[in-house]
Amino acid sequence: MRTLGFCGDWLVTSCGTKLVAVHTKEDREAFVFDCSLAEKRPKQTKGDDTSDGAEETGNDEVLAFAASASGRLLALTDDTKRLVLFGCEPSWTCISTRWVVRRCTALTFSQAEDELLVADKSGDVYSFSVAAAQRDGELKLGHLSMLLAVVISPDDRFIITADRDEKIRVSHRRSPYNIQAFCLGHQQFVSALHIPAGRPHWLLSGSGDGTVKLWEFESGRQLQSWELQEDGSAAEQNQDHPAPEQNAAVCRVTSSPDARHVAVLCERDSGRHLFRLDSDGGSGLGPPRVLPLPRSPLDVSFDRDGRLWVLMDSCEDPVQVFCCRQSGWQSLGGGPDLSRVTERLKSHWTPAEASRSFQHLFKVSYDNVTSYLQKKQQRLEEQLKRRAAQEENGGKKSRREESGPRAPDRPGQRLSGTRPGFLQNK
Repeated sequence: MRTLGFCGDWLVTSCGTKLVAVHTKEDREAFVFDCSLAEKRPKQTKGDDTSDGAEETGNDEVLAFAASASGRLLALTDDTKRLVLFGCEPSWTCISTRWVVRRCTALTFSQAEDELLVADKSGDVYSFSVAAAQRDGELKLGHLSMLLAVVISPDDRFIITADRDEKIRVSHRRSPYNIQAFCLGHQQFVSALHIPAGRPHWLLSGSGDGTVKLWEFESGRQLQSWELQEDGSAAEQNQDHPAPEQNAAVCRVTSSPDARHVAVLCERDSGRHLFRLDSDGGSGLGPPRVLPLPRSPLDVSFDRDGRLWVLMDSCEDPVQVFCCRQSGWQSLGGGPDLSRVTERLKSHWTPAEASRSFQHLFKVSYDNVTSYLQKKQQRLEEQLKRRAAQEENGGKKSRREESGPRAPDRPGQRLSGTRPGFLQNK
């Protein structure tokens, strides 16, 4: 899985088992962390409680990473269930390596940067202390299905989680058992959550139903819904026209620091386009524009200056940069920042073995009612046939019993059931 993000002015990307960070403004050495060479989990001693009951068999691939708001901290988790915390400034240092209970799907820091929340595949959210960097995580809250995204509100009051069962839950951070609201309306799994900068009460969500929804999350009220088509178009959705059951799943929703632009990336982009939604000044999201790209992107992210960086599956040009001008979004190909970042990434970049896929998350409906009704009808018909056959056989037997011995038609003829010579003797 290839992902892209920013930690301050550092462009951070995952490439297999490696985490690569390149500074976008200064000519500094790239930071590379290889999970396959990292600290191994100590063998469990007798009496220790292990969640899987067996030794880890992960492939060390980076599953997710997250940076703090200030850009001073970054955390990653991999397929071997490591949770590694880094300090980024003034230089990159590994603060701690801890272990999670289940493989993780999303990470997020609190705004105060004192807590790191980890969402896993079993539906639980664990809290890890940043100050006590060696302390184990504590269970914070749980869902009944797999968690796919988690964010914390800008005022650190709420934890917002999204799961495979189309639900978005808003819980109080200090007492997660108190649920503030649910944001309900998606028809498939919710794969992306994002609170745009400068809009502390708004929440953007992306789903496998191919829609992007805007919420007022404290009340759970839906403000807008946009349906993204595979041909690159988009249409505002209403209650009378729901989204189709399976569409292009939304992979990423992110916004620029000035909250004027929102970039949305879809999984199946047959037209090789990047969807971009513009804010219309405070009332919601305006009509989107399509940003054409030479090939399907892997991920997108905005830097501090509002430039849009696009991660591509290309060894020659792994990233592209776009800037918003009066005439629209323009590529900054050949710029000094892009050239330096590209050269740093090339030495660590390998082609993606497989693109991000959400196909296994779609719910499959089985129509077993029709087959049940057909089998039931067959059973009823067979029962009626057997009953009719039994009644027919019973009727024949009754008629034979009621008929009794038959009188002779002519003298000398023996009656049925009489002995020979009986009539003559009489």
